[in-house]
Amino acid sequence: MRVRGQWLVLALLAGCSVAAGGQDAKGIVGQAVQTELAASRDDHSHWLYYEVPSAAVTQWVAETNYGNLRRVLRQNGVSLSLPAQHRLIDRFIQDAQAQAKQRKAGQHDDKQATEMLKLLPNAFVWTITASNASDTTLHFRPDPNFQPPDWETRVFAAMEGDMMVDNAEHRIVSLKGRLIHDVKFGYGLLGDLKAGGTFDVERRETGKSVWQITQTHVHIQGHALLFKNISQNGDDVLSRFQPLPGDISLQQAEIELLKQPE
Repeated sequence: MRVRGQWLVLALLAGCSVAAGGQDAKGIVGQAVQTELAASRDDHSHWLYYEVPSAAVTQWVAETNYGNLRRVLRQNGVSLSLPAQHRLIDRFIQDAQAQAKQRKAGQHDDKQATEMLKLLPNAFVWTITASNASDTTLHFRPDPNFQPPDWETRVFAAMEGDMMVDNAEHRIVSLKGRLIHDVKFGYGLLGDLKAGGTFDVERRETGKSVWQITQTHVHIQGHALLFKNISQNGDDVLSRFQPLPGDISLQQAEIELLKQPE
């Protein structure tokens, strides 16, 4: 989700009714969604970070306008030599087709994430469950009146969980929940996600008004051809964020990657 004041509601929480609390909660979610959409549209920053996308892989990643350049330190559970790391980096730099394919996949994922983000206020019934000076936690459950516009968003009707919003920045800090019933696509031929699966996305501010996903944990049993670009079981952890120049080239990104410790 790169898809990137004070709250009046905080003063109203103590005496609000359940109905009023529900309305305030939806307003908080709506404001957070609009803030994230604006941030995603306006943020052109690039970052270098350390990533553990699975137990068998560790790598440094540098974002550029041409694609994300990766320095793989460990692959399939085996540490790579420095020459092997160089070869993988140079292979991507010299492969314009691979760069274009990665950019296209990223644009598709960003578009899908944006469309789903826009639906959050109306796809669920929201309730404020906790609030303090820094953040507000809201519980969500499926809204029975919501009509999913496509097959992908049908999954919304099976989700229940909690979202935390930063009060000052109006940014989504975390989103976690579970599937409360099975989801079938095409009578199970195109997809069959089992109830009980969980998801957890954590975010933090890495620069001024720039928020990044730092942890993604998805553990869902089943299969879904519609979501072939989304891992149904995985743990992805990002850390050690460093800003990069907005116009950085792949060659310059390689130099920055090779400065990082193994």
